[in-house]
Amino acid sequence: MTSAQVEPMTAPESAPPPGRAAPGRNRSTPARRLVPYGYLSPTILLVVVLMVVPIVMVVGYSFRDNVIIQENSVFAGFANYAEVLTDLDFLAALKNTAIFISVSTVAHLVLGLAFAMMLNTRLLGGVAKAVFRIVYILPWLFTIAVIAVIWRLLLDPSGVVNYILQTLGLVQEGVNWLGDPATALWAITFVNIWSGYPFFMISLLAGLQGIPGDLYEAAAVDGASPLRRFLNVTLPQLRPVIIGMAVLDLIWTSQQFALIWMMTGGGPLNATEMLSTYTYKLGFSEYEFATASAAAVIVLLLTMVLAFFYVRQQRER
Repeated sequence: MTSAQVEPMTAPESAPPPGRAAPGRNRSTPARRLVPYGYLSPTILLVVVLMVVPIVMVVGYSFRDNVIIQENSVFAGFANYAEVLTDLDFLAALKNTAIFISVSTVAHLVLGLAFAMMLNTRLLGGVAKAVFRIVYILPWLFTIAVIAVIWRLLLDPSGVVNYILQTLGLVQEGVNWLGDPATALWAITFVNIWSGYPFFMISLLAGLQGIPGDLYEAAAVDGASPLRRFLNVTLPQLRPVIIGMAVLDLIWTSQQFALIWMMTGGGPLNATEMLSTYTYKLGFSEYEFATASAAAVIVLLLTMVLAFFYVRQQRER
């Protein structure tokens, strides 16, 4: 009796899981690899045309002279930068910009946090919170042009602000807030604070509402006072939001132009001259496009320093 030959058993091929291609079949072709770049191409084109090309042109202009007539344009090296950095008007604009953005940022944070905590408290009912939210957010709803016109009328020597101060006996006669070099910078800083704090308030209110209530309950059980709970619970939890908003506000405020130009135009006597208005006047009032390009590059570098800290903070977060 002969033994039957037994053929070796082979394991059946397992089917690939659903949604996954079989091995050797998921190799993307070069055309498929280019598909994502095809979707991104309109955005990349807009960024290149509207941002990269103008920046490269301005940087190129900053190293040349007589850029209006390209045939007579000559390489000037760092002469335009030296002229800008030694200009007394530029130094005054740099000082005014530093005061303007630092005071505005600190006031935005303080007012935004104060109003956010007021709207987040349990002492106010739902209707009261809704009313206060509408009132507090109103300055953010106006455009810069409307804000400039309103406050120019309010701060006029015969305007409402002087009328109230005279009624209270704080001043004897109308003060020209925007025409006096001693008060013009602080007046536009106040207007910028008034128009910008609602954004901080909304952002910080969202951060406050995201803090777990268990942290406050644990701190209260440990006997922490309201001040200690604010310092040890609220501020540490809001630290990422506060730092991010502060850096963003420094960048935005340093680029403020419309409000200053429509309220004072950089005057009187350069009392409210900012880097933005200084660069604009060089380019479109004095037609010194090469020098204006150098000033614009300096402003760009200062802004990039702030942007670097913002990006690093966001990555750490």
